[in-house]
Amino acid sequence: MHTLVRVVTSTESAARDAAAIAAGVPSRTLMQRAGAAAAGEIALRYRDRLDGGVVVLAGPGNNGGDAWVIARALAAVGVRVRVVEPVAAKTPDAIAERTLAARVIEPDALVDGSAPESLGRYAIVVDGLLGTGATGAPRGAIAAVIRQANTARANGAVVVALDLPSGLQATTGESSGDVVTADLTLTFGTIKRGHLVDRDRCGIVVVLDIGLDAFTALPDRAGGLVDEAWVASQIPAIGASAHKGVRKKIAIVGGATGMAGASILAGRAAQRSGAGMVKLIVSPDSLPAVQQSEPYALAGAWPTDDAGVDREIAHWADCVVIGPGLGRGAPSRELLERVLRCWRGPTLLDADALTLFEGRAGDLSRILGGRPALITPHVAEFARLAGVAVDSALAARFEVGGDMAALLRAVVLLKGVPTIITSPAREVLVSASGTPALAAAGSGDVLSGIAGTLLAQLGDPFVAAAAAAWVHGRAAERVPTGQGNGIRGISLEDVVNELRDSWTFDARPGRYPVLAELADVAGAQ
Repeated sequence: MHTLVRVVTSTESAARDAAAIAAGVPSRTLMQRAGAAAAGEIALRYRDRLDGGVVVLAGPGNNGGDAWVIARALAAVGVRVRVVEPVAAKTPDAIAERTLAARVIEPDALVDGSAPESLGRYAIVVDGLLGTGATGAPRGAIAAVIRQANTARANGAVVVALDLPSGLQATTGESSGDVVTADLTLTFGTIKRGHLVDRDRCGIVVVLDIGLDAFTALPDRAGGLVDEAWVASQIPAIGASAHKGVRKKIAIVGGATGMAGASILAGRAAQRSGAGMVKLIVSPDSLPAVQQSEPYALAGAWPTDDAGVDREIAHWADCVVIGPGLGRGAPSRELLERVLRCWRGPTLLDADALTLFEGRAGDLSRILGGRPALITPHVAEFARLAGVAVDSALAARFEVGGDMAALLRAVVLLKGVPTIITSPAREVLVSASGTPALAAAGSGDVLSGIAGTLLAQLGDPFVAAAAAAWVHGRAAERVPTGQGNGIRGISLEDVVNELRDSWTFDARPGRYPVLAELADVAGAQ
């Protein structure tokens, strides 16, 4: 059975190590597994650079112990290795690995790093200075070595960070002083929240198996990282005998005057996500634009009474998406409340539909009434609905959806980097797919079209939301980019077009010991 990699805080990461050790796995064994797996990845990914030598930066803690294991492994196969140790090893396991490494590394490679020479003579820099337990800004010799590592990278060296770039906080993704910028981050057993918040610093993020296994699934509600294999297992196949009813009918309510584009984007995304039929319910002024731009979708004007909702939506749709371009005026509010009153089936609320309930989450809970429901706010929309400051919602992005999901009895998909999906039972899934191409107006409308289709087809808002978020990001990753800042030339139309080919999944087994891999988002620009 496929097991999702857990997204953890520094404390949750330490708890998993402690659980494995308590079960009889020696801490030094975990260190040796981590170092050996990391050395193998470095040799595989940068084989052509090994002749240029590797400089290993070893800190005083267990992260430095991992670095010593790597130094020994690479030296043992003939790689020119130099070790910079700005502060002497302090933990028993790190001291033991330093002693073992000294048997195969030339003595002049064991450097007192308090005044290190330039790192620029080496093709690869391995950052093992500070681990997940480090707090505060790096100081003294360690800060100086971090600056030299970044200079070496600017001059063409590849920087590989162990567990996370030194200076980056594992839980928050914040950095209060000098911080390493890595091309590749090799993390062990779990992925840390900080990796997902500050992708720019981490480069490619690879999660390596070190034998934590069942210990990663502790009962602390750490979220699971959505990946391709999981999405593939959730998406229903479209059978040879399928018809439009099987593929479901999606009604998208929005498109106020001057805002038809939002509904059009949502409709196109729904069609490219496998919907059998799509109907765009928009203001009368928006009807001509909608019918001209998306001729393969049905279209209708906003109903003005309950009978119109029953006729155009309630007796037709399998799922209703409300919000793309809905507007915030009195007619929009009346329409929203009328549709929610007359329609009791699967419902997705986005954008203006959420803003119209600003500060009235209790009212929204009552009107949703326990139906299968999904809300897809960005942080500002969430903050308005919850009546909290945007900064406080952002600071607690991994937890903040729990209370709202429980109150609404609906799934909360909090858009952002990363996207956090929370169920009413406070289960959490995290999607980290995507690129900055999605940082544009209308991106949420595309997501609504995808998620609305999956909600109709799956009937499970939690699974539909997580799968939709991942596919949405995957479509962005598939858009070809040019050299340099190629993201600038990408439009949401490019992303929507890539949805056509984003529903074929690679179901082959992965490559051990890689448990998960995230692309270099910064490099994609």
